[in-house]
Amino acid sequence: MNIELKTVRKLRIHWPIPTETMTRLAAGDLQALHSDAGISVLLNTLQATPELGGFGNYHHVFESSAGYEGFTVAEGANPTLGTVGQRTISPTFVFTTYFDDSLDHGTVQRLVQRIVDIHPWEVPVIEVSGPLSVSSSAVAAHTESRMAS
Repeated sequence: MNIELKTVRKLRIHWPIPTETMTRLAAGDLQALHSDAGISVLLNTLQATPELGGFGNYHHVFESSAGYEGFTVAEGANPTLGTVGQRTISPTFVFTTYFDDSLDHGTVQRLVQRIVDIHPWEVPVIEVSGPLSVSSSAVAAHTESRMAS
């Protein structure tokens, strides 16, 4: 099986979730992703963005994890959660997907702006990596060999 590498960039979004959603996810209840209004908006927006998560015969590919995000609100902020000068810890859903490195800068800016527009935080944490390589055709080669059989 030949494995080819595809050059992509990583998009990682940190999204606050209610403690109840975190508890349900920790218990293995994946339905919590669909019943949480915030995460549903995020997933629907990303699914409607064809540039994200394409791996051959697989579309809308993403990885997720649940964790905690910590911050201290500074003077002049208008926080969704927390108060000025107080350390705040928020349960967080971390969503990671990929897009082709050949996307032009304007398209990448529009992708990030789409997320900023729906994100509940005043200053969302959205990471966009530089180019990296991921395997892309091992699945396609495997599929082709199964189809030839």
